[in-house]
Amino acid sequence: MTAKKKPKVYITRKLPDAVETRMRELFDAELNIDDAPRSVPELIAAVKTADVLVPTVTDRIDAALIEQAGPQMKLIASFSNGTDHIDVEAAARKGITVTNTPNVLTEDTADMTMALILAVPRRLGEGARVLTDKPGEWAGWSPTWMLGRRIHGKRIGIVGMGRIGTAVARRAKAFGLSIHYHNRKRVNPAVEDELEATYWESLDQMLARVDIVSVNCPSTPATFHLISARRLALLQPTAYLVNTARGDVVDEAALIKCLREGRIAGAGLDVFENEPAVNPRLIKLANEGKVVLLPHMSSATIEGRIDMGDKVIINIRTFIDGHRPPNRVLPGR
Repeated sequence: MTAKKKPKVYITRKLPDAVETRMRELFDAELNIDDAPRSVPELIAAVKTADVLVPTVTDRIDAALIEQAGPQMKLIASFSNGTDHIDVEAAARKGITVTNTPNVLTEDTADMTMALILAVPRRLGEGARVLTDKPGEWAGWSPTWMLGRRIHGKRIGIVGMGRIGTAVARRAKAFGLSIHYHNRKRVNPAVEDELEATYWESLDQMLARVDIVSVNCPSTPATFHLISARRLALLQPTAYLVNTARGDVVDEAALIKCLREGRIAGAGLDVFENEPAVNPRLIKLANEGKVVLLPHMSSATIEGRIDMGDKVIINIRTFIDGHRPPNRVLPGR
């Protein structure tokens, strides 16, 4: 009996060893050992020959690239929660199914969001640099030195009360923060009661009344620069902004201007508008202690990445077996 031919799977970035090993066992998988981002010509060559493409958020899978796909390419199984890097509608027109890896990174991202909520008002980055940048110069404890702001008793406004936003709210409540949120629709009343959360239909009204803003909504055309210059101007001068969602949800240039002029107290950012490039003005602000910057690491746990890989594998196997993959992404969703 002739063995069934394994589908050719092209993986754009290096994945955890356990995931890559399983991919090689199940598929004719081409790995990216050195983890260098694939160029557009390399991606074009891949979609012309592979049966399945496994991209990540660093790959732009736009209509022009999808149009180059050969007739054998039927699945884009993204190693990502979001799919804003993929033109899902163009894929559908080409007869290509798109899948993602949802509901895996909720707790990891919420943990890092809470870390930034603590780090910015309490000046953790500045404190760490005192010991590492100029060792031996710390003169010891002083009653008025390195004073930050207490978060207990403050109000947090969560922009996007999905799974991650709700997980952030649970952590924030445990730290004594009062929960406020803006979402396309109200959450389940039981969740609202559990969190003692206040719903604001008007984002503008909420922003003007909270001490900390946590951005947790997805990147869509509707959320591009949702936190605009006008909305940043609504924040109190003692307010802090934390973004672990997507960089383009916040007008980065306007945020820099607000921080430079002292119109808000600080910010914590794990995502940037032009990743992997980081605006030099943000780096300067970080060196001045006005912002805490992280290199898009809110979801970076070993467990989370392996869970993502498992979902990719399940999506591919289900599709190859002729069934609808569990994490199919439909156009317009």
